[in-house]
Amino acid sequence: MRAVVSSEWLKLRSVASTYYALGVAGLMVVLGVVWSVYVSGLADARGSVRAAAPEEGFLPLVQISLAVIGVLAVTAEHATGMIRTSLTVVPARGVLLFAKTAVVTAVTFAAATAVIMTTYAASRLVAGERRLGFNESSFAENVPTLLASALSVTVLAVVGLGLGAAIRSTAGALVSVVSLLFVLPGIANYLPAPWNTRIAALMLPNLTPQLTGERLSRRLGDGILPPWAALLALLAYAAVALGAGLYVLSKRDA
Repeated sequence: MRAVVSSEWLKLRSVASTYYALGVAGLMVVLGVVWSVYVSGLADARGSVRAAAPEEGFLPLVQISLAVIGVLAVTAEHATGMIRTSLTVVPARGVLLFAKTAVVTAVTFAAATAVIMTTYAASRLVAGERRLGFNESSFAENVPTLLASALSVTVLAVVGLGLGAAIRSTAGALVSVVSLLFVLPGIANYLPAPWNTRIAALMLPNLTPQLTGERLSRRLGDGILPPWAALLALLAYAAVALGAGLYVLSKRDA
């Protein structure tokens, strides 16, 4: 197993797409600083202003960019035909998918945590003593929220990996990920009450604030799910996607 994981780690770090995706995720830090400078200027001119914290507002950028790593970890091999070589070396397809999952999970969680926490620190440094409507709790109090955001990024990357294994198409898997993140939550809002709020609370982007018991929105009110249930729902996304990917990988020829 260690050799398979090492092999997958070598594959991931040897392709340019991994670094492109990490670079796009890192743009969150730059955008967070620019946003903080802009909002600070408004605060100086107007006396006070409320604005979204950059580590929250730009989170979808990190989610999508790192989800690409999960998708390409498997679809790139299908596109080049290298999946046949991988399955020849590792005939146990479950072992191969598990190794890919372990590597993608480690890389995306580390990258997401670094980017999100750097964005948080940089934005507070720029804002200084101004009250900008950012979450003004101490860093220690914000750590659970920051880690919950990093976890959501990681889960989305694993979902991308599972969907990539199931669909075998980079475009198809990415469209599915985007739909989970943006399209389905919007559709849920138009369902008749009370199913709109109940289903919206289970949508992937709405699970992140519920992990720490935060308020979802004025319309949804406080988190409908307790933190433990939100965590299980979030992990269920990854489990279902990986299960579908493993099923297809096991039943179909490469």
